[in-house]
Amino acid sequence: MSLLQNIDNSILEFIKNNMHSSIMDKIMIICTYLGNGGAIWIAIAALLTISKKYRKVGFLTLGALALSAILGEGILKHLIQRTRPCIDIPAIDMLIAKPLSYSFPSGHAASAFAAVTVLSKYFKKYRIVLLGLALSIAFSRLYLYVHYPSDVIAGIILGLMCGKASMTLLQFITGKIDDSEPIAF
Repeated sequence: MSLLQNIDNSILEFIKNNMHSSIMDKIMIICTYLGNGGAIWIAIAALLTISKKYRKVGFLTLGALALSAILGEGILKHLIQRTRPCIDIPAIDMLIAKPLSYSFPSGHAASAFAAVTVLSKYFKKYRIVLLGLALSIAFSRLYLYVHYPSDVIAGIILGLMCGKASMTLLQFITGKIDDSEPIAF
């Protein structure tokens, strides 16, 4: 077994032995459902697109989410084909249905951090709340034994890159260097 796999397994074992409780079970299930398919982030982006003032931010967020889905779910998962911990360690009592897709990278973490990268730039006042939600969604994937820690870390990195790429593309298109204030299209 590789060093990375040993570290991943040790972290999951620590979470299982030290953090599980009936209250945490419920909280983590809710967190993971919020992240299913990027649902919470798509909802936020859709609401932003309704407002003329925040429309650009909504579309930037949707662009970052689309890019993270294409790269993570569409390409990387199928190239790497890593099995999930709930498959590798079948003795775990699952709190949610076992996902059918591959494990690496975490799509929940990627979409959360793609969206938060964009949203926190334009809504600085809510940065801590957004980051807390993204971290809760990412952690829920470890807690529920559907991702290894390295899957989640890779998802976070992918999401950060996709969020930044979305904003960089807008800067390139508009020719603006600092685009920190939301403006309408």
